[in-house]
Amino acid sequence: MKRLLLLLVMLLPVSLFAQSRVYAGNSCYSSDVVCTYDGKCLYQGNSTYSSDIIFTYDGRYVYKGKSTYSSDIILTTDHKHIYRGRSTYSSDIILSYDSQHVYRGNSTYRGDILFTYDRKHLYLGCSTYTSDILYTIEGHIPMAILVLLM
Repeated sequence: MKRLLLLLVMLLPVSLFAQSRVYAGNSCYSSDVVCTYDGKCLYQGNSTYSSDIIFTYDGRYVYKGKSTYSSDIILTTDHKHIYRGRSTYSSDIILSYDSQHVYRGNSTYRGDILFTYDRKHLYLGCSTYTSDILYTIEGHIPMAILVLLM
């Protein structure tokens, strides 16, 4: 029991500071890092400097830069739809998504699939072919943040 507790305590700091990275194409080279996500902020490239924050995400709203002011909200999510600005009106739905696909507007039809996500790669359209890989994802990044890369 003591060893298990010690192991958990040793792993806790690692999990608290885990960062996710997005790579261009089917790559995991550090030179191909497009952005880094720390669980709250999306940074440009391989940086985690506050001056390189592109977006901030609080689980519901995506803010421009490192702001969390309501006037800086660019997207709202309800974990099924992405809305324009601070709206949750169906007329303001930009994208819909589930665990695997991103759809155009308020659709879930196969013909409206814009992107496919398999938790490791983001593909163009309804595809899982290597040639259709747009990004390789290392770690967990919420769909609301991934759609900003598209």
